[in-house]
Amino acid sequence: MSDARRTHRTDEQPEVGVARTSFMNVPGAPVETRRQLLVKVAWMLLWMLYLAYPAGSLLNGHHSLVGRLFGWCCLVGFVAGYVLLVIFRSQAGMKPRACQVIVVTMIVLAVAAPFILGEAFLTLFIYASVCLAIITPPNYALRALAGMAGLTAAIGLVIHAQKDNITTFALSAFLSGVAMTGLQRLVATMKELREARAVVAHLAASEERLRLARDLHDLLGHSLSLITLKSELAGRFMDAGKDEAARAQVADIEQVARQSLIDVREAVTGFRRPTLPVELAAARTALAAAQVRLEAAPELVDAWPSLANEEAGALAWALREAVTNIVRHGEGATVCTVTADESWEGGGERYAVLEISDDGRGPGKSQPGNGLSGLEERLALVGGRLESGPGERGKGFRLRASVPLRTAAAPSETSRIS
Repeated sequence: MSDARRTHRTDEQPEVGVARTSFMNVPGAPVETRRQLLVKVAWMLLWMLYLAYPAGSLLNGHHSLVGRLFGWCCLVGFVAGYVLLVIFRSQAGMKPRACQVIVVTMIVLAVAAPFILGEAFLTLFIYASVCLAIITPPNYALRALAGMAGLTAAIGLVIHAQKDNITTFALSAFLSGVAMTGLQRLVATMKELREARAVVAHLAASEERLRLARDLHDLLGHSLSLITLKSELAGRFMDAGKDEAARAQVADIEQVARQSLIDVREAVTGFRRPTLPVELAAARTALAAAQVRLEAAPELVDAWPSLANEEAGALAWALREAVTNIVRHGEGATVCTVTADESWEGGGERYAVLEISDDGRGPGKSQPGNGLSGLEERLALVGGRLESGPGERGKGFRLRASVPLRTAAAPSETSRIS
């Protein structure tokens, strides 16, 4: 496949979205292209309107040649420092110490220029305040900007500037710095939100992978155990010359394999939700193949008809996992007992309890496997609990699953009509 075709793959579309966001040049994002640089400089030109006062003063010709050269150098230096801090401060090569040197230089020039060139150059304090707000921590920004406004007023009084100009320049310096501080906080907040969104997406993907791992383990573990058991039975029947019985086992293997394929597909798409009646019928078949008798009251099929889907599904998973453990590890087991009950907690909440036990040799000293761990996570998601261990008098294995007895929400009028 050519590179041109690869650029149109659907799995690369998120990268296109990132590129579009980068082209929009969100606040705080580093400059990546020339077009982004032009857009950012265009926005910065709005702040350059204040330079009309000192530039007009230099163009009037009331200053000496040395004064005009000094004035133009100040203006060029301020513009260069302002561009470096606002545009390139987010780049990797810009060090904090360099930013501090630039701001200190701008403040020194802002203090010296009015004494040499007059009150029009008090405008430079506005740019110095903006740049000071960029590098100052938010906790100290307001005090630093208030100090800059006070310094502007003090310089204006010393050079005998007009009171209206002193007030205008001092207030503009303070408000411009406050605006930049607010923008800095907005940039930081947007960066935190982007990082939080990335973390949420990562957690959602991890949770989906965990769900899929649990589903596949439970589905394939149960089905493959049954297929293995029936394959062994088919082999024994063939050795004994019982061809009809062997064919029946092979037919069961085919049916279980087909159903497993359907279950895996549904698990991958997220639609797999087992039910207690279906799992009870499957358990009867699996246990019969393992020569274990299932004892369950007939009313167990419809024990909690109004139980919510998530809670009912968790109990069905518990039954499936318990039966799978009996088929795999229930050495010496001949009877599997399934009972349904209800219990009340101290807080007054009612729980539906499903208990599965066998009369085998029990778990011994083995630790819980992945199946029980996944089942415990399933129950925890719906507020339930899992208890497992030896049965009564230390014989066999007992699994007890409890879920809150919440009823399913009634369908709305709109859903009934549709």
